[in-house]
Amino acid sequence: MGKELPSLVIVGRPNVGKSTLFNRLTGTRRAIVTNEPGITRDRIYGKSEWRGRVLEIVDTGGIVPDDKALIPTEILRQARVAIEKAALLVLVVDSTAGLTPLDQELARLLRTTGRPFVVAVNKVDSTLQEVNAGPFHALGVPVFPIAAEHGTGVDDLLDEALEQIKGQSAEEQPEPQKAVEIAIIGRPNVGKSTLLNRMADEERSIVSPIPGTTMDSVDTEVVKNGKLYRFVDTAGIRRKGKTKLMAEKLSVVMARRHLRMCNVAMLVMDAQEGVLALDATIAGYAHEEGRAVVLVVNKSDIAKEGKRKFEEEVRDHLKFLDYATVAFVSAKQKQGMRGLFGLVKRAFEFASKRETTGQLNRFIATLHWEYDMKIYYMTQGSVRPPTFVVFTDKAKDLHFSSERFLINQLRKRFGFEGTPIRIKAKRR
Repeated sequence: MGKELPSLVIVGRPNVGKSTLFNRLTGTRRAIVTNEPGITRDRIYGKSEWRGRVLEIVDTGGIVPDDKALIPTEILRQARVAIEKAALLVLVVDSTAGLTPLDQELARLLRTTGRPFVVAVNKVDSTLQEVNAGPFHALGVPVFPIAAEHGTGVDDLLDEALEQIKGQSAEEQPEPQKAVEIAIIGRPNVGKSTLLNRMADEERSIVSPIPGTTMDSVDTEVVKNGKLYRFVDTAGIRRKGKTKLMAEKLSVVMARRHLRMCNVAMLVMDAQEGVLALDATIAGYAHEEGRAVVLVVNKSDIAKEGKRKFEEEVRDHLKFLDYATVAFVSAKQKQGMRGLFGLVKRAFEFASKRETTGQLNRFIATLHWEYDMKIYYMTQGSVRPPTFVVFTDKAKDLHFSSERFLINQLRKRFGFEGTPIRIKAKRR
């Protein structure tokens, strides 16, 4: 892949507008933005193109350096991993709050890293408010008044980032490779973040025993055997009515959105707890979206039931996912992890597989078709999921039983393991 992209790392205390700046720079709505402080707790990765160069943009959690509570301590540790690789650190501060002792403490910490850093004074919405940026010059580094929400001043910030990396030639940047997009989904606290860390072999997601730690979705890119995979560790999806905080409701919406955008969904379940109704609900989301699915049963090292019995339970409760492979792992103990990339790759390839009309019509000719509708011929309309159009003698959809038969025969002949198959009927 060549050299890593130079990164611009956004840091700052909670609720100063870091996520708004991240969304502005990357041109996405990937980070959740609300008035509840401390929503972004992990690092979130995106890309920004500016004057022909590509930068990696990293949004870190709201840092509270001396808070000994578990989550803020972890946020600081997470930010440090990103800081070590940064081409430029951007300390975001709030012009309306003035220079706070916490801002000064963070500036002191950033100075000790040896990385170049600047101050982005956010919420400067007009030239009249630029005077509010004055006190921040006391920090002794370049100061950029910006309004992240409207994009004012952001171009100057990007110019400064390019200034810091101008020693690198554009040719050194990696060739962009199309990533396989994977959403890690499941109930809260089944081990999604631990699984992600094991697959990435890096502590990129905060792992803690507190349910619902991952409020936002976290992007992690991994190259395995020359193939680029982008994992999104989504927030744990709760039952409707169980989410009171706006941020948690947003997390569910974002998780569903990432499911729509992904190629493969890894549904993580807890081997200790068995298959719950909520697991089936979440699995239904993935199936409805037509995603390829790998079922990951975590904590299988401490499960009371054997693997065979658990798989029977999975097949019984998740009949509609009969195409999905079941993998038993212990993310914590690093057991069973080796084959997961292979299962994801296989599911993606089958979901992307395209058969020719000639192959499909030879397949139709060999079918022992005993239903009340004659099939003349068949074509494949699209992939992800593989969607087939059958041309028949009647102006109606296939009956459930005949559709089921056709899908089973397609799997027997062509594979399509790990992916749903869609059938559409048209009168010739």
